[in-house]
Amino acid sequence: MLAQKLINFYRQLKPPGIPRGFEVLHPQHDKEVMQVVKHFFTKFYDDSRPRKLLLGINPGRHGAGMTGINFTGPRQLKEFCGIDHPWGNSSELSAEFIYEVIMQYGGPTAFYRDYFVGAVSPLGFIKDGKNINYYDDKKLEQAVTPFIIDTIRQQLDMGFDRTVCLCIGGEKNFKFLQTLNQKNGFFQSIIPLAHPRFIMQYRRKKKQEFVDEYLKALGH
Repeated sequence: MLAQKLINFYRQLKPPGIPRGFEVLHPQHDKEVMQVVKHFFTKFYDDSRPRKLLLGINPGRHGAGMTGINFTGPRQLKEFCGIDHPWGNSSELSAEFIYEVIMQYGGPTAFYRDYFVGAVSPLGFIKDGKNINYYDDKKLEQAVTPFIIDTIRQQLDMGFDRTVCLCIGGEKNFKFLQTLNQKNGFFQSIIPLAHPRFIMQYRRKKKQEFVDEYLKALGH
């Protein structure tokens, strides 16, 4: 079953070596987080359907960095996924947009039956107490690239549909993943999608247009 493969993947993740001055964000290393992650995967992925992948950039402190589940903050986890947890009711802008898409798709059960939301780097990074994307520092990017290639391969070996990947996070994430794809042949094609945080911060009045773009890319 896919659920157990995903649980094993996150449980066995080993952080890559990174340059001095950076920290790795590895929420699944915490037993309490991993219990919630197991609950989530068992609830939505306990079958062998060949889902497609959506890949964000890397986890941040207030969403997946807290819950262990990509683009899912504490509020989304409880309110939309029906999973209790000890982290209160805080939210996160990217999660709010993604769950708007999920609800218009038909809800978490329908969405997660067809898709898995991962990240180009399944672990996040922190510098000076703030989130940093893997591509924001060239030394960091070079250090984590082998880790990214290896973890994408591990996920694809679980049986995901490789015809298309939806890349969340704007041009830099797309260009990096596209370059890796040209060298490694992960997917037949990659569709870039705007970053949810950018949409919510700077294009909120056009939010529904972006939701529609996501739904179109999802084939819904």
